[in-house]
Amino acid sequence: MPPVFVTATSTGVGKTFLTCALVRALRAAGRPVQALKPVASGIDSDAPAGSDTALLLEALGRPLTPDAMDTVSPWRFRTPLAPNMAAHREGRSLDLDDVIAFCRQALAAAGAEPWTVIEGIGGVMSPVDDRHTVLDWMAALDLRVTLVVGGYVGTISHTLTALEVLRTRDLDPVAVVLSESGTGDEPPLAETLEVLARLAPTVPIFALPRLGPDSAVHHPAIQRVLALLSAGW
Repeated sequence: MPPVFVTATSTGVGKTFLTCALVRALRAAGRPVQALKPVASGIDSDAPAGSDTALLLEALGRPLTPDAMDTVSPWRFRTPLAPNMAAHREGRSLDLDDVIAFCRQALAAAGAEPWTVIEGIGGVMSPVDDRHTVLDWMAALDLRVTLVVGGYVGTISHTLTALEVLRTRDLDPVAVVLSESGTGDEPPLAETLEVLARLAPTVPIFALPRLGPDSAVHHPAIQRVLALLSAGW
């Protein structure tokens, strides 16, 4: 089944929410799946509950143990900063080549049967190490890409910018997911969706409200994204 890389326009717009929903939907359909967020920041090793890595393990139905966290997020940082900045602050090193090698090894070990969902960190142009960005990471892996964008004011410009950047590396997204930000002052998702659909007519765009885990699994946006990701495989 096709591996997918979940990226976003920025941090905190719903990458993990979408990744977990995809994982839960696949499991509900009886399909084997592995989820990876190789690099994660803002994780307190002494209290990891509620972190992105913990949420992914919960979606996978796996316990929150140090070993399980290592298999999903081997590079974890306590400081909630870009990975290269967090690594420097903690006196550690991080090299994108190592992250890419980890992803390739996980993909090879999974074989053809399980889905693999890889969640990036931050936005498309977020730095991973001192020389490379998430864009470089995605280009090296050359997987199908799903772009998550927020519903906040300003997201239209950010979305169109991200799409242009992705196209410079031939990474046209399979889908864009407009994720409800939940700030309380954002325009209705339907309004933003209508504008984005006019300005970016070549990519499917779906609106996804912030629902509970079980409801998100059955939302039409999740099912349609999975159908697009499966097409041709």
